[in-house]
Amino acid sequence: MAVITFLSDFGYRDHYVAAVKAKVLSLDPQVQVVDITHAIEPFNIAHAEYVFGAVFRDFPEGTVHILAVDTQGCKRGKFHATKYKGHYFLLADNGLLSLLTDGKPELVVELKSDTPYAPSPARDLLAPAAVFLAKGGDIDVLGDRTNNIKQLFNRQLRLSDHAITGHVIHVDRYGNLITDITRDSIETIAHGRTFTVHFGRETIGRIYPNYNQVDDGDCCCAYNSEGQLCIGINKGHAAQLLGLGFDSQVDVRFYPGS
Repeated sequence: MAVITFLSDFGYRDHYVAAVKAKVLSLDPQVQVVDITHAIEPFNIAHAEYVFGAVFRDFPEGTVHILAVDTQGCKRGKFHATKYKGHYFLLADNGLLSLLTDGKPELVVELKSDTPYAPSPARDLLAPAAVFLAKGGDIDVLGDRTNNIKQLFNRQLRLSDHAITGHVIHVDRYGNLITDITRDSIETIAHGRTFTVHFGRETIGRIYPNYNQVDDGDCCCAYNSEGQLCIGINKGHAAQLLGLGFDSQVDVRFYPGS
């Protein structure tokens, strides 16, 4: 049986997470449910896309993922099951699917429901579908195939011979600013040239292996495990201290010579 993961914006104060898990276990007590997080900011599709996109590929192919974020975000009450890169996603038609797959999911079905506008779609619709798929069920049994999904679009990097312009796409709990600028994009444009990173009123001329390579309170740039350029302050909260946050602009500028 495949693993089921669970990510939501339900938080940890109420019974909502337990209710979904109870439904899963009532259908199959042997299923393994792995929590990714339930601290996604309420209704925040961009937050969910970053967190889930950073980790789902680490799970084995065939894993089934319940993505219960902004589950009431579609007025038409549409929910989808999709297959993408060997994984199954179950989620509302709120644009998250298009962000995770760059608008190109391999296969999408619109979930059939006996109770339209269910008060708890994660419990009543997504959980049973997840158990069905985890036990090897055919996704086409869950509904009719569709190409009609809500489209949202990720920001694209602006690249030139001498600069990259990107944006902050996530602020983690330590206040580090994660950008959409990647190691690969910098190395491709640099061709061995020196460069500086510009954000707010700050300029950094070096990328460090990690934040503790600078003194406490100092700002630095580093790559995370996904190869994304990050801005942090050693033992400090960069977002608060720099006055930057989601969608703040970050520039990398390249200079002649090496």
